[in-house]
Amino acid sequence: MDSKQAPVVECSKYTKRVMLKTLLGRSDGGVGLIGQRVVIGGWVKSSREIRKQPVTPHSVPAQVVSTKDVTCSEVLQSRIPLLRSIMKVFGAGEYRVREKINVVFQPQPSVSILQISDGSCVPSLQVLVDSALATPCQVMATGTCVLIEGMLQQPSLQGKHVVELQAEKILHLGLVDQSNYPLSKKRLPLESLRDCSHFRPRTTTVASVMRIHNALTWATHGFFQDQGFLHVQVPILTSTDSEGFSEKFVVTTLLNKGKNYDQISSTENAGVSVEAIRASIKEKSKKVEELNRTNSNKEALFAAQQDLKKTQELVSQLESRQKANSGVTIETRKFDFSKDFFARQTYLTVSGRLHLESQACGLGNVYSFGPRFQAVKSESKKSLAETWMVDVEMAFSELEDAMECANDFLKFVCKRISEGYMEDLQFILKRIDKKVMERLQLTLSSSFERISYAEAIEVLRQVPGKRFQGKIEFGVSLTEEHESYLVDEIYKKPVIIYNHPKGLRPFYVHLNDDGMTVATFDVVLPKVGTVIRGSQSEERFNVLSSRMEVLGLQKQQYEWYLDLRRHGSVKTSGFSLMLEPLVLYATGLNDVKDVVPFPRSFGRANN
Repeated sequence: MDSKQAPVVECSKYTKRVMLKTLLGRSDGGVGLIGQRVVIGGWVKSSREIRKQPVTPHSVPAQVVSTKDVTCSEVLQSRIPLLRSIMKVFGAGEYRVREKINVVFQPQPSVSILQISDGSCVPSLQVLVDSALATPCQVMATGTCVLIEGMLQQPSLQGKHVVELQAEKILHLGLVDQSNYPLSKKRLPLESLRDCSHFRPRTTTVASVMRIHNALTWATHGFFQDQGFLHVQVPILTSTDSEGFSEKFVVTTLLNKGKNYDQISSTENAGVSVEAIRASIKEKSKKVEELNRTNSNKEALFAAQQDLKKTQELVSQLESRQKANSGVTIETRKFDFSKDFFARQTYLTVSGRLHLESQACGLGNVYSFGPRFQAVKSESKKSLAETWMVDVEMAFSELEDAMECANDFLKFVCKRISEGYMEDLQFILKRIDKKVMERLQLTLSSSFERISYAEAIEVLRQVPGKRFQGKIEFGVSLTEEHESYLVDEIYKKPVIIYNHPKGLRPFYVHLNDDGMTVATFDVVLPKVGTVIRGSQSEERFNVLSSRMEVLGLQKQQYEWYLDLRRHGSVKTSGFSLMLEPLVLYATGLNDVKDVVPFPRSFGRANN
């Protein structure tokens, strides 16, 4: 018996197929598995057809007859049955019936060469499908889904592949309507893909981004679990304004009660002018005409056409709604929330910090990971209505502790990405951002610069010959432009800005001894700006209560939070991390709408 046994190809436990990452992610690219029979499944990314040697049409006669043996009378008899009967009666000749010659034409045999991807890795597997197994028109269309059993072999054609699959059986075939399939065109811009988010993961770019998104998620859990934090869930629905001044989504069931429709409004199109959209359509039409006239690249033209089409659909929908709801308006003050599902006004949460603090006061160090919602009408590339956030809270800790934890966390997740997802990073390096590895290494190797808000203002003021668009004065929020200049031009590394003016931060943060600033911090990264906001919470009942009165907050909403100060108060600190900007940082993309599976932003909730 041969002591060297063939390597066993590990199948997915629940689908009985081999993930392409298992084959192509090996150090030898799959060469060591040649000769193994496997089942793979995926979608056709690209294809081509190779014709085999042509085969001449062949005849399959029952009796071969030479045309020289056929007489004129036999031809007439074969064509005219009545003449054949007359000839028989007069014995004028014998008609010899000959069997017809059947000519069978066979299509020229070929091989379909498919590049198959299943989303588990960047490279695709080359699969050869003989036309005797499936015709090219069945399997070659981009997006076709296949489940194939075959033998791994050395490539039969020169190219970048070191292993290919010779198909022996097709177990499943999901056809594509090529005329309507959004990914039929090559190299579609990311902007146009946002309108078909259900198909985006089939592209190499979005698949790589989603794998890195997944890696950051698990690295987050890994870091906090390793450090002894408990993962707890905080509510998505809340009656508390967690920030004290944020724009919130109201949750109600009163609109479902038909008897209230005559009394309740509809400004669902508030702030959206049909006239403004019509004007926008004219501008977009001009842009399409200009791109056509100047023979611009097809990607830009396609994106412009799609944008115009969507805008035209939007104005049509708004006009229909206005016609249906003419004279009807919605005003929340007319709602009787005591008759609502929760018997009080309820919102989608914008932050989990307050609720998480109550858990920290009994469990120690805790974190939560979940969706947060902000009803901010912003077109910013870094803003989403629904975002995923990591909230962290630590008992018996102060501001310095939270800053140290945030620093360690970012270094940990950047290291995990750099070491475990090199293949995806190399793809991003080639196709999206040539500086992505440089940024990750900078985060790993550098010590974050720590400056107070007051110091940041002073540094920006002293920049010679530079004029910023936003004001640079104490009490005004630093803009993205300010933050970018600090990290990219002045310090050239991540920066932590702490002790902000109290008017810029939530009511619950610890008031510093100067009475003007609060114990807060922001972690600002190159390219993406602020990804973490943290603070030490105010543990003093009187100070917290006075701050709420100054801000005019309704204390009955926060009685449960004040109870934490009344009974066993403890110093706590923590932070909130916005996951999407962190994914931007690790992938080099520019818009958060391209790093989440189903983006929700102002004016957009497609599916």
